[in-house]
Amino acid sequence: MNTDGKAIKLAPSILTADFGRLAEAIRAADEGGADYIHLDVMDGMFVPNITFGPVLVKTVRAVTRLPLDVHLMVEAPERYLEVFAEAGADILTVHVEATKHLHRTLQQITALGCKAGIALNPSTAIEAAREVLPFVDQVLIMTVNPGFGAQQFIETMTGKVRRMRRLMDELCPLADLEVDGGIHPHNVLDVIYAGANVIVAGSAVFNEKGSVAANLDTLRERMLMDA
Repeated sequence: MNTDGKAIKLAPSILTADFGRLAEAIRAADEGGADYIHLDVMDGMFVPNITFGPVLVKTVRAVTRLPLDVHLMVEAPERYLEVFAEAGADILTVHVEATKHLHRTLQQITALGCKAGIALNPSTAIEAAREVLPFVDQVLIMTVNPGFGAQQFIETMTGKVRRMRRLMDELCPLADLEVDGGIHPHNVLDVIYAGANVIVAGSAVFNEKGSVAANLDTLRERMLMDA
């Protein structure tokens, strides 16, 4: 399926995977047709949780050749760009709320050979991103408050995705629009029709109800229903 010529990509988030069997989970996502692997890095300061750092990213890099979509939910992310790039990140996404010099940070990401992304929390207006949109490869709209997996989708974010896609069509039409948080088969089409083309899914993919491959197939089938 595609929206306005953009292929829809699935990016399983390892946040809800079983870390005791992480390599197995990543291989299953890879073999199940995932387009990216999404990694949520949290520092316990920008968000009320701590996850992992570049060592785990390097471990994931050794397991798969899929692009690694590294979402830095950390204060002053510019301090860590180089180590995550060296660990194998392909996309580095920073929050507009977390860095004082966002344009400079995006330049640093690009100089490291990674794609540059920005993320917006649910309460952050899309206008906060306007001045840097010409310099990004990807925009991430958080559809839950960041910090934990398996949260409920905030319904008003569908309209925000739609507004952001319109702004991106004006300022960065080639950039991807990603959504993260509470995405499941029952609502994935809503965000796609609103303009998202990169779908992050954690608990919808890594759960005990079905295999990773089956869960990815369920999402993909739903995405294709009205194609």
